Amino acid sequence: MEKQLIVRLKMNFDSIVHKTEESTEYWLARELQVVLGYAQWRRFAETIDRAKAACQNSGNDISNHFAEVGKMVSIGSGAEREIEDIMLTRYACYLIAMNGDSSKNEVAFAQSYFAVQTRKQEIIEERLELIHRLQLRDQLRDAEKRLSQNIYERGVDDSGFARIRSKGDKALFGVTTQQMKDRYGIKSGALADKLPAVTIAAKTLATEMTNLKIEQDDIQGEQPITDEHIQNNSSVRKMLSDRGIKPERLPPEEDIKKLERRVKREEKQLADDEQLLPPGEGE
Repeated sequence: MEKQLIVRLKMNFDSIVHKTEESTEYWLARELQVVLGYAQWRRFAETIDRAKAACQNSGNDISNHFAEVGKMVSIGSGAEREIEDIMLTRYACYLIAMNGDSSKNEVAFAQSYFAVQTRKQEIIEERLELIHRLQLRDQLRDAEKRLSQNIYERGVDDSGFARIRSKGDKALFGVTTQQMKDRYGIKSGALADKLPAVTIAAKTLATEMTNLKIEQDDIQGEQPITDEHIQNNSSVRKMLSDRGIKPERLPPEEDIKKLERRVKREEKQLADDEQLLPPGEGE
Protein backbone atom coordinates (compact mmCIF):
# COMPACT_ATOMS: atom_id res chain seq x y z
CA MET A 1 0.00 0.00 0.00
CA GLU A 2 1.53 3.33 -1.04
CA LYS A 3 2.63 5.67 1.74
CA GLN A 4 0.44 8.50 0.40
CA LEU A 5 -2.62 6.26 0.59
CA ILE A 6 -1.72 5.15 4.13
CA VAL A 7 -1.43 8.77 5.24
CA ARG A 8 -4.81 9.63 3.68
CA LEU A 9 -6.53 6.64 5.28
CA LYS A 10 -5.09 7.44 8.70
CA MET A 11 -6.32 11.03 8.40
CA ASN A 12 -9.77 9.71 7.47
CA PHE A 13 -9.93 7.47 10.54
CA ASP A 14 -8.65 10.17 12.87
CA SER A 15 -11.18 12.67 11.51
CA ILE A 16 -14.25 10.59 12.50
CA VAL A 17 -13.35 9.98 16.13
CA HIS A 18 -15.93 11.44 18.54
CA LYS A 19 -15.75 11.94 22.30
CA THR A 20 -18.42 11.86 24.97
CA GLU A 21 -18.61 14.46 27.73
CA GLU A 22 -16.46 12.09 29.78
CA SER A 23 -13.83 12.13 26.97
CA THR A 24 -14.55 8.52 25.99
CA GLU A 25 -13.77 7.87 22.33
CA TYR A 26 -16.40 6.42 20.00
CA TRP A 27 -17.13 6.06 16.30
CA LEU A 28 -20.42 6.16 14.38
CA ALA A 29 -21.13 3.21 12.10
CA ARG A 30 -22.47 5.36 9.23
CA GLU A 31 -19.25 7.36 9.15
CA LEU A 32 -17.09 4.25 9.52
CA GLN A 33 -18.97 2.69 6.60
CA VAL A 34 -17.73 5.44 4.28
CA VAL A 35 -14.15 5.33 5.55
CA LEU A 36 -14.03 1.54 5.09
CA GLY A 37 -15.14 1.88 1.47
CA TYR A 38 -18.62 0.31 1.73
CA ALA A 39 -21.13 1.86 -0.67
CA GLN A 40 -24.19 0.06 0.72
CA TRP A 41 -25.34 0.09 4.33
CA ARG A 42 -26.85 -3.37 3.89
CA ARG A 43 -23.46 -4.90 3.11
CA PHE A 44 -21.81 -3.02 5.96
CA ALA A 45 -24.57 -4.08 8.38
CA GLU A 46 -23.74 -7.70 7.57
CA THR A 47 -20.13 -7.02 8.59
CA ILE A 48 -21.36 -5.43 11.81
CA ASP A 49 -23.44 -8.52 12.56
CA ARG A 50 -20.35 -10.71 12.18
CA ALA A 51 -18.45 -8.36 14.47
CA LYS A 52 -21.22 -8.59 17.09
CA ALA A 53 -21.06 -12.37 16.95
CA ALA A 54 -17.29 -12.24 17.45
CA CYS A 55 -17.80 -9.89 20.38
CA GLN A 56 -20.24 -12.26 22.02
CA ASN A 57 -18.05 -15.31 21.34
CA SER A 58 -15.14 -13.58 23.08
CA GLY A 59 -17.23 -13.27 26.25
CA ASN A 60 -17.97 -9.54 25.96
CA ASP A 61 -21.36 -7.88 26.30
CA ILE A 62 -22.42 -6.62 22.86
CA SER A 63 -24.30 -3.67 24.35
CA ASN A 64 -21.08 -2.38 25.91
CA HIS A 65 -19.50 -1.96 22.47
CA PHE A 66 -22.41 -1.52 20.00
CA ALA A 67 -25.03 1.06 21.06
CA GLU A 68 -28.02 1.57 18.78
CA VAL A 69 -28.77 5.25 18.15
CA GLY A 70 -30.97 7.26 15.81
CA LYS A 71 -29.68 9.90 13.41
CA MET A 72 -31.62 12.60 11.55
CA VAL A 73 -30.69 13.10 7.88
CA SER A 74 -31.98 15.53 5.30
CA ILE A 75 -34.16 14.11 2.51
CA GLY A 76 -34.57 17.43 0.64
CA SER A 77 -36.93 20.40 0.78
CA GLY A 78 -36.05 20.95 4.43
CA ALA A 79 -37.49 17.57 5.44
CA GLU A 80 -35.64 15.08 7.62
CA ARG A 81 -36.03 11.48 8.59
CA GLU A 82 -34.42 9.27 11.21
CA ILE A 83 -32.10 6.45 10.19
CA GLU A 84 -30.45 3.83 12.36
CA ASP A 85 -26.86 4.29 13.44
CA ILE A 86 -24.57 2.63 15.98
CA MET A 87 -22.11 4.10 18.45
CA LEU A 88 -18.99 1.94 18.41
CA THR A 89 -16.13 1.55 20.84
CA ARG A 90 -12.57 1.15 19.59
CA TYR A 91 -12.90 -2.59 20.22
CA ALA A 92 -16.08 -2.72 18.13
CA CYS A 93 -14.31 -0.92 15.28
CA TYR A 94 -11.48 -3.41 15.50
CA LEU A 95 -13.92 -6.34 15.28
CA ILE A 96 -15.69 -4.75 12.31
CA ALA A 97 -12.37 -4.28 10.52
CA MET A 98 -11.31 -7.86 11.25
CA ASN A 99 -14.62 -9.14 9.85
CA GLY A 100 -14.58 -6.83 6.83
CA ASP A 101 -13.59 -7.37 3.21
CA SER A 102 -9.79 -7.39 3.42
CA SER A 103 -9.52 -7.01 -0.37
CA LYS A 104 -10.44 -3.35 0.21
CA ASN A 105 -7.40 -1.19 0.91
CA GLU A 106 -9.42 0.72 3.50
CA VAL A 107 -10.28 -2.44 5.44
CA ALA A 108 -6.74 -3.81 5.25
CA PHE A 109 -5.44 -0.54 6.68
CA ALA A 110 -8.16 -0.47 9.35
CA GLN A 111 -7.17 -3.93 10.56
CA SER A 112 -3.65 -2.67 11.29
CA TYR A 113 -4.82 0.71 12.55
CA PHE A 114 -7.30 -0.55 15.14
CA ALA A 115 -5.04 -3.42 16.19
CA VAL A 116 -2.29 -0.91 17.04
CA GLN A 117 -4.65 1.57 18.67
CA THR A 118 -6.40 -1.13 20.73
CA ARG A 119 -3.04 -2.51 21.87
CA LYS A 120 -1.95 1.00 22.81
CA GLN A 121 -4.97 1.33 25.13
CA GLU A 122 -4.25 -2.07 26.66
CA ILE A 123 -0.63 -1.09 27.33
CA ILE A 124 -1.77 2.19 28.93
CA GLU A 125 -4.04 0.21 31.26
CA GLU A 126 -1.23 -2.23 32.05
CA ARG A 127 1.12 0.66 32.84
CA LEU A 128 -1.47 2.23 35.16
CA GLU A 129 -1.83 -1.11 36.96
CA LEU A 130 1.95 -1.40 37.19
CA ILE A 131 2.32 2.12 38.59
CA HIS A 132 -0.36 1.43 41.19
CA ARG A 133 1.25 -1.81 42.34
CA LEU A 134 4.74 -0.26 42.34
CA GLN A 135 3.50 2.59 44.52
CA LEU A 136 1.95 0.15 46.99
CA ARG A 137 5.09 -2.01 46.93
CA ASP A 138 7.28 1.04 47.67
CA GLN A 139 5.02 2.02 50.58
CA LEU A 140 5.40 -1.46 52.08
CA ARG A 141 9.15 -1.39 51.54
CA ASP A 142 9.38 2.00 53.31
CA ALA A 143 7.22 0.78 56.21
CA GLU A 144 9.36 -2.34 56.68
CA LYS A 145 12.57 -0.30 56.45
CA ARG A 146 11.23 1.95 59.20
CA LEU A 147 10.29 -1.11 61.27
CA SER A 148 13.78 -2.55 60.83
CA GLN A 149 15.30 0.72 62.04
CA ASN A 150 12.91 0.94 64.99
CA ILE A 151 13.65 -2.55 66.27
CA TYR A 152 17.40 -2.24 65.66
CA GLU A 153 17.41 0.84 67.89
CA ARG A 154 15.68 -1.28 70.55
CA GLY A 155 18.20 -4.10 70.68
CA VAL A 156 16.86 -6.46 68.00
CA ASP A 157 19.23 -7.75 65.27
CA ASP A 158 18.50 -8.73 61.65
CA SER A 159 17.58 -12.29 62.60
CA GLY A 160 15.09 -10.92 65.11
CA PHE A 161 13.59 -8.65 62.46
CA ALA A 162 13.10 -11.64 60.15
CA ARG A 163 11.35 -13.57 62.93
CA ILE A 164 9.08 -10.62 63.78
CA ARG A 165 8.09 -10.12 60.13
CA SER A 166 7.50 -13.86 59.65
CA LYS A 167 5.21 -14.07 62.67
CA GLY A 168 3.34 -11.04 61.42
CA ASP A 169 2.73 -12.83 58.10
CA LYS A 170 1.49 -15.88 59.97
CA ALA A 171 -1.04 -13.70 61.82
CA LEU A 172 -2.18 -12.02 58.59
CA PHE A 173 -2.38 -15.06 56.32
CA GLY A 174 -3.02 -17.84 58.81
CA VAL A 175 -0.05 -19.67 57.23
CA THR A 176 3.69 -19.01 57.17
CA THR A 177 5.50 -16.83 54.63
CA GLN A 178 7.04 -19.92 53.04
CA GLN A 179 3.67 -21.61 52.76
CA MET A 180 2.33 -18.55 50.96
CA LYS A 181 5.33 -18.63 48.63
CA ASP A 182 4.65 -22.28 47.93
CA ARG A 183 1.00 -21.51 47.14
CA TYR A 184 2.08 -18.78 44.73
CA GLY A 185 4.83 -20.91 43.18
CA ILE A 186 7.58 -18.48 44.22
CA LYS A 187 10.99 -20.13 43.97
CA SER A 188 12.96 -16.93 44.61
CA GLY A 189 12.17 -13.29 45.30
CA ALA A 190 9.87 -11.53 47.71
CA LEU A 191 6.31 -12.66 48.46
CA ALA A 192 5.09 -9.06 48.12
CA ASP A 193 6.10 -8.96 44.44
CA LYS A 194 3.19 -11.32 43.62
CA LEU A 195 0.66 -10.19 46.20
CA PRO A 196 -2.53 -8.48 44.98
CA ALA A 197 -2.88 -4.80 45.76
CA VAL A 198 -5.28 -5.25 48.69
CA THR A 199 -2.88 -7.62 50.46
CA ILE A 200 0.13 -5.33 49.95
CA ALA A 201 -1.94 -2.49 51.43
CA ALA A 202 -2.96 -4.74 54.35
CA LYS A 203 0.67 -5.62 55.14
CA THR A 204 1.63 -1.95 54.96
CA LEU A 205 -1.19 -0.94 57.32
CA ALA A 206 -0.25 -3.57 59.91
CA THR A 207 3.44 -2.62 59.70
CA GLU A 208 2.74 1.10 60.09
CA MET A 209 0.50 0.35 63.08
CA THR A 210 3.41 -1.51 64.67
CA ASN A 211 5.79 1.37 63.91
CA LEU A 212 3.42 3.84 65.51
CA LYS A 213 2.97 1.80 68.69
CA ILE A 214 6.72 1.13 69.02
CA GLU A 215 7.48 4.84 68.74
CA GLN A 216 4.59 6.05 70.89
CA ASP A 217 5.01 3.52 73.69
CA ASP A 218 8.78 3.03 73.29
CA ILE A 219 8.37 -0.75 73.16
CA GLN A 220 11.68 -2.52 73.82
CA GLY A 221 12.92 -6.03 73.00
CA GLU A 222 12.04 -8.70 70.45
CA GLN A 223 9.18 -10.43 72.25
CA PRO A 224 7.13 -7.30 73.12
CA ILE A 225 7.59 -6.00 69.55
CA THR A 226 6.63 -9.42 68.19
CA ASP A 227 3.47 -9.45 70.29
CA GLU A 228 2.56 -5.98 69.02
CA HIS A 229 3.16 -6.92 65.37
CA ILE A 230 1.12 -10.11 65.70
CA GLN A 231 -1.76 -8.21 67.27
CA ASN A 232 -1.77 -5.58 64.51
CA ASN A 233 -1.68 -8.16 61.71
CA SER A 234 -4.46 -10.11 63.44
CA SER A 235 -6.56 -6.94 63.62
CA VAL A 236 -6.06 -6.28 59.92
CA ARG A 237 -6.91 -9.90 59.10
CA LYS A 238 -10.14 -9.60 61.09
CA MET A 239 -11.04 -6.42 59.22
CA LEU A 240 -10.54 -8.21 55.90
CA SER A 241 -12.41 -11.30 57.09
CA ASP A 242 -15.36 -9.17 58.17
CA ARG A 243 -15.60 -8.07 54.54
CA GLY A 244 -15.36 -11.65 53.27
CA ILE A 245 -11.71 -11.38 52.21
CA LYS A 246 -9.30 -14.17 53.08
CA PRO A 247 -5.83 -12.92 52.02
CA GLU A 248 -4.37 -16.42 51.83
CA ARG A 249 -7.07 -17.40 49.30
CA LEU A 250 -6.57 -14.48 46.91
CA PRO A 251 -4.89 -15.51 43.65
CA PRO A 252 -1.39 -14.17 42.97
CA GLU A 253 -0.81 -11.26 40.63
CA GLU A 254 1.83 -11.26 37.92
CA ASP A 255 5.29 -10.74 39.41
CA ILE A 256 5.90 -6.98 39.55
CA LYS A 257 9.38 -7.24 38.05
CA LYS A 258 8.15 -9.42 35.18
CA LEU A 259 5.20 -7.08 34.58
CA GLU A 260 7.56 -4.10 34.45
CA ARG A 261 9.82 -5.81 31.91
CA ARG A 262 6.85 -6.90 29.79
CA VAL A 263 5.28 -3.44 29.70
CA LYS A 264 8.60 -1.91 28.60
CA ARG A 265 9.02 -4.59 25.92
CA GLU A 266 5.47 -4.11 24.62
CA GLU A 267 5.84 -0.33 24.60
CA LYS A 268 8.92 -0.72 22.40
CA GLN A 269 7.08 -3.12 20.08
CA LEU A 270 4.14 -0.72 19.88
CA ALA A 271 6.48 2.14 18.95
CA ASP A 272 7.86 -0.02 16.13
CA ASP A 273 4.35 -0.93 14.96
CA GLU A 274 3.27 2.72 14.92
CA GLN A 275 5.97 3.43 12.36
CA LEU A 276 3.66 1.60 9.95
CA LEU A 277 1.00 4.26 10.61
CA PRO A 278 2.71 7.58 9.74
CA PRO A 279 1.01 10.81 10.91
CA GLY A 280 -0.96 12.87 8.50
CA GLU A 281 0.01 16.35 7.38
CA GLY A 282 -0.10 18.94 10.11
CA GLU A 283 0.17 16.42 12.93
